[in-house]
Amino acid sequence: MHEGLRVVLLLLTAAVLMVALAKAVRLPSMLAYLAIGVAVGPHALGWLHESEQTGRLAEFGVVFLMFSIGLEFSLPRLVSMRWQVFGLGGAQVAVTTLATMAIAYFGGIPWQGGLALGAIYAMSSTAIVGRLLAEKLDLHSASGRRTMSVLLFQDLMVVFMLILIPALADTSHLVEVLGKALAQTLAVLLLVIVAGRPLIRRWFDIVVRRKSAELFMLNVLWVTIALAFLTDWAGLSLTLGAFLGGMLISETMYRHQVEADIRPFRDVLLGLFFITIGALLDLAIVWQRIEWVALVLIGLVAGKGLLMLIVTRLSGADTAVAFRTAAQLAQAGEFGFVLLTLASVNGLLAPEVVQPSLAGMLLSMLAAPFVIERSRAIGEKLSRDDWLRHSAALQEVAAHAFSIQDHAIVCGYGRTGQSVARFLYKEKIPFIALDMDAHRVQQALTAGENVVFGNAERREVLLAAGIERARIVVVTSPDVPSAVKILGIVRARRPDLPVIVRAADDAHLDELKRAGATEVVPEVMEGSLMLAAQTLTRLGVPLRRVLRDVEEARERRYELLRERYRDIGQRDDDAAPEKAADPMPPASGTQS
Repeated sequence: MHEGLRVVLLLLTAAVLMVALAKAVRLPSMLAYLAIGVAVGPHALGWLHESEQTGRLAEFGVVFLMFSIGLEFSLPRLVSMRWQVFGLGGAQVAVTTLATMAIAYFGGIPWQGGLALGAIYAMSSTAIVGRLLAEKLDLHSASGRRTMSVLLFQDLMVVFMLILIPALADTSHLVEVLGKALAQTLAVLLLVIVAGRPLIRRWFDIVVRRKSAELFMLNVLWVTIALAFLTDWAGLSLTLGAFLGGMLISETMYRHQVEADIRPFRDVLLGLFFITIGALLDLAIVWQRIEWVALVLIGLVAGKGLLMLIVTRLSGADTAVAFRTAAQLAQAGEFGFVLLTLASVNGLLAPEVVQPSLAGMLLSMLAAPFVIERSRAIGEKLSRDDWLRHSAALQEVAAHAFSIQDHAIVCGYGRTGQSVARFLYKEKIPFIALDMDAHRVQQALTAGENVVFGNAERREVLLAAGIERARIVVVTSPDVPSAVKILGIVRARRPDLPVIVRAADDAHLDELKRAGATEVVPEVMEGSLMLAAQTLTRLGVPLRRVLRDVEEARERRYELLRERYRDIGQRDDDAAPEKAADPMPPASGTQS
């Protein structure tokens, strides 16, 4: 018992140190856990021995990961993204799998192993890519949406492959095996959609009425484990049941609370799973077959990336978007390890194939942050070349801006840009909005709004938008590098032109000011001021005093707006004092 306690203490110590190091260099925690597994596994220091208990406990990490994936999966979301999810995602998985099967065939691997290996290599890392895109505010960019759609399809394919791979061990009835796997998946999903959704919604409504956080958490755990047990008992897999449980709860209003509650269990247990995966790596075999490791690494980064570039380009994306999408998917994924372990256990892949694959997959995930970051710079260069080739788009921008002057240029037409545009329209101030989302632009044009497809980071686009005649520029995206580029272009042409920049918080305020921003509006600060103003007003504090307190807090940051807010309490035409629910003008509110 003391030996077991010593191993647990060593693992926790290693986890604390390695995760802290990973955070310091801004790498995913998963890579730290994998490194720990390599170091303490039976093929290195030998602290962690293979056992059924350890494997079962680690498997629960994947159970909770699949539950979290299920929470993100819903029918409305699938319908809205159906073309990119099933079209682009299906093409990526199919092309990668077929290419891998062809290479594996010439390498002497049976087609069953080649199919399993193709599915393994087709997976990309939702954990790494999702986090990096969120940090760079690229989740809703053209490449970000395509990437997340492909990742969603890959997650869906995992459910099918978890059934198919064990079945491939016996190929005496191939058509029957494939049909059964597909039928099982569809039947269980149909059961969940038809019977599960109303049942789980009513059940959680009853639980929530008890007003007990403990009871709520117990029910979340019960649903997760019960459905995992049910599908395991039915001969499917633990992870499939967990996925279905998450999908059920995603259809209720409690999804976000459940996701927050389940995260600590998921992260800790998933960390143990990645430690056990790292422990599988036999460095001696890897060294003996180092050329195969290099081949797997090159295949995942260059080969898979090239295939995705072609597929995305054929789907209609421009070169820059296709390149960035390909780079964001050019690595192995955490579910690839799950499928690799499953294929190895079922005898589809020999250790001589598993070990180089495992090492190459690990290296591709280590390289992913650097590949994705580098793709940003290359994508920008390709964008510049694309603009030279797409002069028609530039002419369209100029045509929309030709008849207006003393106008506002709104850079970005998301929710924040649309909100700004509504106020400009109300005050009859002409404006032109630039956005890189073709679908959003088309919707806005259909609605009769003056919005055009264009990248505000390009000098020629801002010139076409009439920057020489403009009265103000508003940058609505909180992406700091993008805002700095726009500011550089504006200041080079119009040093006197006011530029209002949106920022997520105060962290980059000084940088944006130095770059030439007339005013920087930090969302966090404005949101906190609105929250404080509403709270004080509801507590009966006189409106004039609330506005004075808010003004004093704001004036340290907003020299330009100070005079505008000084007499706000006396301007009856803009704000009625008796309306306590709206004590501040729209211009100071948080835009999302």
